[in-house]
Amino acid sequence: MLLVCEVSVARLHGDTLAGVFEFSQIPSGVVGNRSRGHRAPCETREMSSNPTNVVAAFDLDGTLSESGSVFKWLRFLRGTRATYFAALTLFWPLVVGAVRSGHWADEAKERLFQRLLTGLDASDVKDKSRIFAFAHFEQHARATIIGRLQWHLRQGHDVVIVSASPQIYVDVVAEELNAASGLGTRLSVDARNQLTGSYLGKNCRGKEKMRRLNEWIEERHPGKELTIYAYGNSRGDRRLLRGATYPYDVGKLGPFGALRHFPRLKSEETTSITTADE
Repeated sequence: MLLVCEVSVARLHGDTLAGVFEFSQIPSGVVGNRSRGHRAPCETREMSSNPTNVVAAFDLDGTLSESGSVFKWLRFLRGTRATYFAALTLFWPLVVGAVRSGHWADEAKERLFQRLLTGLDASDVKDKSRIFAFAHFEQHARATIIGRLQWHLRQGHDVVIVSASPQIYVDVVAEELNAASGLGTRLSVDARNQLTGSYLGKNCRGKEKMRRLNEWIEERHPGKELTIYAYGNSRGDRRLLRGATYPYDVGKLGPFGALRHFPRLKSEETTSITTADE
């Protein structure tokens, strides 16, 4: 989700994420290790493909989670006032990025990072980002899509999360969901172990998502012919879905969404999540 949209969402809902979290809004175990031994029977048909030759790639924000995380992450690190002030000073670049997407969105996001992250200790940000990731995805996880991810794991498929969100907490979510890896936007760190505010490489959206996934596949499955499943919700996921054998639009806008020309994930192809005490 683009940052300018996340600003609007936060305002509409009066979000107070910085320092305040709720952990009881979704079934226990959707994110984390607590109920891995207690899962509902798989409701999806068995695959005929060799499991070792199947990769399932999931977007994060709006796909595995209900909402965007980047702006909330910035608020958690820097506080509400500083984050909103930085966003207001970049109001027009963020608006243009939201409307035109592409490199305009990438550049606006990087400028916001530079305003808010430059000079922060990388180790401290990593520790705080781990706390943020647990709390945010306990509150905003989409149980049905995580159920689909868990189904892929039960089939022995290679699961990877590919997101424009910072690598620093995409890794945390990937670890907790037992994914093989997480591919996110990498942040540059200087010789003093401080964030520069710039990307290390490119923002992991659009073409870069597919490039990073192909790079990961080549390293992990060299020379293999793979069946690829991909799940996304926004126009930043178009390239990812176009490169998949079986692409799925899991956005909530359905026929009005940016991925409306891709197949929708049917209800019978998702797996329900049960709580540990059922």
